[in-house]
Amino acid sequence: MTHFVPVQLAHASRLINHGPTVLVTSAYAGRRNIMAAAWSMPVEFNPPRIAIVIDKSTYTRELIAASGALGVCIPGTALAGLTYAVGTTSGRDEDKLARHNIQAQPGPVLGVPVIEQGCAAWLECRLIPERHTEDAYDTCFAEVVAAAADARIFANGRWDFRDDNTALQTIHHLGAGKFVRAGGVVQGAV
Repeated sequence: MTHFVPVQLAHASRLINHGPTVLVTSAYAGRRNIMAAAWSMPVEFNPPRIAIVIDKSTYTRELIAASGALGVCIPGTALAGLTYAVGTTSGRDEDKLARHNIQAQPGPVLGVPVIEQGCAAWLECRLIPERHTEDAYDTCFAEVVAAAADARIFANGRWDFRDDNTALQTIHHLGAGKFVRAGGVVQGAV
């Protein structure tokens, strides 16, 4: 007897996407916003480039298109509630950073808001215009122009998930406001 049941195709990508949920920040002409995104990934090494799915109709996407820049902040488990909160409301009606008392500072290259408190890392990114996809797809491509990470969890180019840094360990969205924390590292051997 099998325990497998069919999965709706609309949910099929969730089976393979266990990357960290990120907080996407944006700012333009005195307005700013933050949202959660579950789908992001590296796509190039040098220069470093990423792909991130941001719905075309969101306020964040509007600000990113206008400014050509975005921040990608990687929250730790301590920010799971905040991540869910900013991912379920629109910034068109209010400044979500102010509402949630999020302390953000301008990134060093483009000045986009970046968050360190409660985050494991951040990336400051320049949007890569993709004329053939801007109107048709939600995927954005960006070049990383600056990045920083908390040395308690990321050092020497590697993640280090330990029992003493669980508050900084990345969170991974499972749906309906539920997240799983990265951890339980297993060392592979040859």
